[in-house]
Amino acid sequence: FEHQIHWFSIFNSFMMVIFLCGLVSLILMRTLKNDYAKYRSEEVLDGMDHGFGDDSGWKQVHGDVFRIPNHLTLYTACYGTGMQLIFLVFGVIMLAILGSLYVDPGAMVSAALACYALTSIVAGYSSGSLYNQYFYPKPAPNWIRCMLLTAILLPMACFIVSIGLNIISWYFNTISVVPMKAFVWIFGIWLLFAAPLTVLGTVLGRHWNGATKFPCRVNALPRQIPEHQWYTHPVAIVLLTGWLPFGSIFIEMYFIFTSFWNYKFYYVYGFMLLVFIILAIVSVCVTIVAVYFLLNAEDYRWPWISFLASASTSGYVFLYSVYYFLVKTNMTGFLQTAYYFSYMALFCFALGLMCGTIGSFGSMIFVKRIYQNIHVD
Repeated sequence: FEHQIHWFSIFNSFMMVIFLCGLVSLILMRTLKNDYAKYRSEEVLDGMDHGFGDDSGWKQVHGDVFRIPNHLTLYTACYGTGMQLIFLVFGVIMLAILGSLYVDPGAMVSAALACYALTSIVAGYSSGSLYNQYFYPKPAPNWIRCMLLTAILLPMACFIVSIGLNIISWYFNTISVVPMKAFVWIFGIWLLFAAPLTVLGTVLGRHWNGATKFPCRVNALPRQIPEHQWYTHPVAIVLLTGWLPFGSIFIEMYFIFTSFWNYKFYYVYGFMLLVFIILAIVSVCVTIVAVYFLLNAEDYRWPWISFLASASTSGYVFLYSVYYFLVKTNMTGFLQTAYYFSYMALFCFALGLMCGTIGSFGSMIFVKRIYQNIHVD
């Protein structure tokens, strides 16, 4: 791999990070400062009779911004699995940097399986604590369902893809059929290590981090959401938000695809770590900006929108994989096409969970921060 191209990619992404951090700072420090000053001046002038007036803006949805999102169990399971993937990717990259895992592909797979099993406690802790926060101080119903979905979400996707590819390989009588012994071995790792750690993490998350209140109370009746401008419509926000994170990683995606599909060694894991950090920063910054525009449009449905907006990066990666398949590979036939797009779909699914969690985590901190600074009676 050409190190010069990597450095150019890092520099390009670093300049994007500086621009986005400046944009977020401008919004959070200047715009929000003016909002706080305006609201406080209105409270001083009008006293308790003012309420919140006819002004539009993010403060008007204070009674709905922490309302339980639709499909909360799925949302928290995706969040927990994405948080696990963040620790998993970071752990594998660090092991690859410190060791020589790239020489033996089997060692990389073994390290990934070990990291997945150990980081299952992170998935349970993250999903369990977030699920419990939406019901605290009341007991959270159906938390066991959330725990089970967190434990099986990613393994089930991997199992479905593996079984489908095994059936195709068996039909074409190829040597790439995964033996049943390997499935039993992986299931044993999940049953003996991953599943118990997920249960332990859920219990710890519910009791340690789940017993916290949101800054604002939730109104009994949901507020009506006004009509959107095109740029504040949830679909537009989701589609537009993923552009910049994808732009910060697409050059590295080329080298990763080349190493995987052209059977070359990928050994520049230091560059991958830098790109991973840049992707996280860009995703957080862009999603915070998107959530601010959404709340200013008096739309309080930010949890799912922030997750999907940041996860849309994986959609652009999948589109790039289609381009790579058509232009950069010589694959033909149903067997090669099925293998390529099955693996790419699974990769993009995991990438979407990870990026969505990064954006949702940053948005949660941002929303809690701005609403704990207002005074609501």
